[in-house]
Amino acid sequence: MQIAFSAQGLRALGLKEQVIEQFSDEFISGMTGNPNRSRRLGDVGNNDPRNWCWGSDSEKVPHVLLLLYAREGKLDEWRQKVEGEDFTKAFEQVRELPTRYTGRQEPFGYVDGISQPEIDWQRSQSTDEHKRVHYSNLLAIGEMVLGYPNEYGLYTTRPLIALRDDPAAAGLPAAEDQPDLKDLGRNGSYLALRQLEQDVPGFWKFLHEETGSLEEAKRLGAQIVGRQLDGTPLIEERQPVIPGIADDSSDNRFTYDHDPKGRRCPLGAHIRRANPRTGDQMPGGTQRLLDRVKKIFGFAQGPEDDLVAPARFHRILRRGRSYGARITPEEAIHTDESVEEHGLQFISLGANLGRQFEFVQNAWMMNSKFNGVQQQQDPLLGNRQPLLAGEASDRFSSADTAGPRNLTCPMPQFVTVRGGAYFFLPGIRALKYLATLPPEEKGESS
Repeated sequence: MQIAFSAQGLRALGLKEQVIEQFSDEFISGMTGNPNRSRRLGDVGNNDPRNWCWGSDSEKVPHVLLLLYAREGKLDEWRQKVEGEDFTKAFEQVRELPTRYTGRQEPFGYVDGISQPEIDWQRSQSTDEHKRVHYSNLLAIGEMVLGYPNEYGLYTTRPLIALRDDPAAAGLPAAEDQPDLKDLGRNGSYLALRQLEQDVPGFWKFLHEETGSLEEAKRLGAQIVGRQLDGTPLIEERQPVIPGIADDSSDNRFTYDHDPKGRRCPLGAHIRRANPRTGDQMPGGTQRLLDRVKKIFGFAQGPEDDLVAPARFHRILRRGRSYGARITPEEAIHTDESVEEHGLQFISLGANLGRQFEFVQNAWMMNSKFNGVQQQQDPLLGNRQPLLAGEASDRFSSADTAGPRNLTCPMPQFVTVRGGAYFFLPGIRALKYLATLPPEEKGESS
């Protein structure tokens, strides 16, 4: 069981406003806090929060997020135990998010969850940019968990409490960087939850119509995702050693250093956007001084040589829980009947909502000019809405080793946002602290 709280939920529990103000601005204002954030996240058009089932405004943002996990066949029993007779006295259920176990495949049929960062619990890896020119899957603790140094060697801002202001905070751990204060954030993390509805029949029918055969549809689908259905990446060259990746993780042990032009894995492919696998280096892996100077000043530089931010500052831990019955590509192509809704409950964990989840969503996923591509959003998650100047964003280009680039246009929207919110996932001692707030300060929560 995991328990997380929205900013409204912390207020309902009676947490003092001066403490809440120390959380990040993104968390306090919320995922739908202002139109600019919605635009940056791609929540416009069909994704507009006004169309969401939940989370669209303060009244629809849950105070508490309760995540229940169990072995197969045991979930109902576990839920009944949690929802005892006193549960309804304290809580009102706002919404139950559906899930269904479909193995390792997400609704479109691709093996999911392969690429995940590893946390450097031993603090063995340097954060010095001069020693981190190559991609690493190993990240500083503070990138994922509050209260520890991050990849900048700094501590992310989080709520710190002085005992003179709140003696009840004595049970909280001391802050590493300010030992005279108690750290409410330590061992906690921010959680971004998005309900993503996936048009599985529409996805496979589009690919089939574009290519004319199921085999070619799967080939184009692999170009869009960057992996085959079984998770095999389109990059053939595996790296012998990447810090933070086990030797047997062949489907994750690669970079794009040997494919700078996107001839094997398209520059705009989903996995390339979600994690560009860049180090603190110049585009194309260049480290020689003369080449670096040329690129800094723009000499001998092609449009595909856009500088992509080092991945280590923007990684997230992600988890996905599918809903809807599993449907194969063959079934999706030939079905003429309306099928039940399919989608993913997408969970992102990180210590900095703005620099991690929001950056990835804005700069890498929704950006129509990522890594040298033009007029293209993420081929899976893109909303396909024209830019403010009217420029299209509904294209997808892929290189062909035997000829010129292939252009797929227009691309329909395959994924629609149905809800979302930001939460604080506290550590155990922070959870105990929240549970012991003075009764007179508590309000009702839902």
